[in-house]
Amino acid sequence: MYTIRHSKLERTLFGIRFPNPVGLAAGFDKDAKIYSELSNFGFGFVEIGTLTPKPQAGNPKRRLFRLKKDRGIINRMGFNNEGVDKAVMRLKKNRGIIIGGNIGKNKVTPNDRATDDYVICFEKLFPYVDYFVVNVSSPNTPNLRDLQEKKPLTKLLNTLQEYNHKKEAPKPILLKIAPDLTNPQLLDIISIVEDTKISGVIATNTTLRRDELASDPSISVETGGLSGKPLTNRSTEVIRFLDTQSNSSFPIIGVGGIHTPEDAIEKLEAGASLVQLYTGFVYEGPLAVKRILEALVR
Repeated sequence: MYTIRHSKLERTLFGIRFPNPVGLAAGFDKDAKIYSELSNFGFGFVEIGTLTPKPQAGNPKRRLFRLKKDRGIINRMGFNNEGVDKAVMRLKKNRGIIIGGNIGKNKVTPNDRATDDYVICFEKLFPYVDYFVVNVSSPNTPNLRDLQEKKPLTKLLNTLQEYNHKKEAPKPILLKIAPDLTNPQLLDIISIVEDTKISGVIATNTTLRRDELASDPSISVETGGLSGKPLTNRSTEVIRFLDTQSNSSFPIIGVGGIHTPEDAIEKLEAGASLVQLYTGFVYEGPLAVKRILEALVR
């Protein structure tokens, strides 16, 4: 009912053959509990996580708020997950679904030891995912975004690449970035991708900005990252900037405010090779993916 297969939709990226370019973004299936069911809605790939080495409860509830007038969501989940080991047990049952592993650090781990957490998750997930995403851009773990600075980020990615290249068949490592980075910071990201030779970038995570929202201020002032339609334009701007300034030198997965086929096409035309949904899937429902795929086949 929801799945569309067509040669026009197929993409090969990082050596992976994707049946279509529309994936589910991280955060929806944090613990790899329903990736198989979600793939039945037509997604070409499913990104699980963010996972951390140890289980953690995340931030106190309430921690997720719908901005219905803006078709957005504010969340401050805080990397709530059952830990990487439980996810691995579930992923052992995977039968051919392309899985991305989004990895992070535990809240209690200081930033100067953060690399250890990412390495633990990388090593444990390695046999069971098709690509990795390094999440240093969530606004809901204290000081996590400090790891986006050039020096610590280069060190983190180089360390993961060292472990990666010890493997018989290394896997793609991507970096997920915030939409709130300045142009000079985005130029640093391009430099870091080139220096560390990671496979690409996911643009973007949620934003801390609250520009021109129509929803009740009592909700829109809630702390956390904002996703959905308010992020559509900024995430596209970031994609276009990265693609243009890098001369299309690395693949970009576009995410942020994709609710309609037009939103997805705009991201692809801006320079994204693949796209992902989260909030758009929440608001538009199960047919969201099918509508996008039908538009791409036309």
